[in-house]
Amino acid sequence: MLSARRGSEAAPEIEAWANQIAKRADPAIGVTAEFDADSNTFILRLVKGARVLIFRFSQSQVHTDGREAECERTLNRKIKDLWNLIR
Repeated sequence: MLSARRGSEAAPEIEAWANQIAKRADPAIGVTAEFDADSNTFILRLVKGARVLIFRFSQSQVHTDGREAECERTLNRKIKDLWNLIR
């Protein structure tokens, strides 16, 4: 479980978690996270220079025990996708 908090209260925890992982892969990448109440998803933005890659995590990904590894794999895959946009 990435956060026990719900909705927009969980966004800062998810953002901190994502930034920690992103900085290990590339210190120049920044991550922002926010909760979209209309779709009940968390929107994450990976930013490096002028490039931005946007993707979502569902509430079930964030709030279900044992899915942290899946979320980390997804985040790392998206970081690689961002690198490919830059090349």
